Amino acid sequence: MARLLDVLREQLHLTGTKEGCGEGECGACSVFINGKIVNSCLVPVAQVEGAEIKTIEGIATGNQLHAVQQAFIECGGAQCGICTPGMVLAAVDLLARNANPTDAEIRTGLAGNLCRCTGYIKIFESVVRACQR
Repeated sequence: MARLLDVLREQLHLTGTKEGCGEGECGACSVFINGKIVNSCLVPVAQVEGAEIKTIEGIATGNQLHAVQQAFIECGGAQCGICTPGMVLAAVDLLARNANPTDAEIRTGLAGNLCRCTGYIKIFESVVRACQR
């Protein structure tokens, strides 16, 4: 009954996925399971046998950062780094569904993620910049 989050971090050494709250409330542990974004702290690893799992480590293509990752760097969307993987994955998920979201749609797309450092302005600006690419 190990959590997917713990297996990713401790056994597979994919430490980009972070634990924020451990209760599925903050989004820091977000991953894609079969293309759907989920909080890995709530998923028993036994439930994902045979599933395709993508973590923040799988978002870039080789040495080429995803447009969202590059925008987070350029706009200062990352501060302490705890929420960043989840925010990036939420933005990637949003842009995969809607390449030109409105401001309200961006806010809704990021709503499941909490940040304690930035006040969200730079994160929001990062997603807007990624949309422009």
